[in-house]
Amino acid sequence: MRKYNGKEYIEKQKHDIIELVEIVDILRSPNGCEWDRAQDFNSMKKCLSDETEEVLQAIDKKDYKNLQEELGDVLLQVVMNSQIAKEQGLFDFSDVIQTLSEKLIRRHPHVFGDEPRPTTPEESLALWKKVKKIEKALIENNKTEEKGEKL
Repeated sequence: MRKYNGKEYIEKQKHDIIELVEIVDILRSPNGCEWDRAQDFNSMKKCLSDETEEVLQAIDKKDYKNLQEELGDVLLQVVMNSQIAKEQGLFDFSDVIQTLSEKLIRRHPHVFGDEPRPTTPEESLALWKKVKKIEKALIENNKTEEKGEKL
């Protein structure tokens, strides 16, 4: 059994998200897997599409054991793309988690803020869409302002 950074990774032991990120880092390292090392954002697109389709099929078949595995495969796509981004100095997995957490908090002001609590799923979805529309408008406004400064 090989050690990486003084640690052995053993299949049947309990693992967490931190170890998953470490495993993907090892797979993409010079001592890792040639296939994993060769991947980039474009080559991973088909993998993500295929794995997403397999999740949908498992849901349709109510095959929950397979769903568990396929969700893991989708998570691998997220971690792998995050690792590729990290190697390019763009962002890393912790940035993905941070961005998602901020979005979930921001888009649920009825849970994490003072907005009145919707009483139906439809009202909750409408609030999500309202917050998203405001976000998009702010982004577009910032882009317009940046272009004005560049002129």
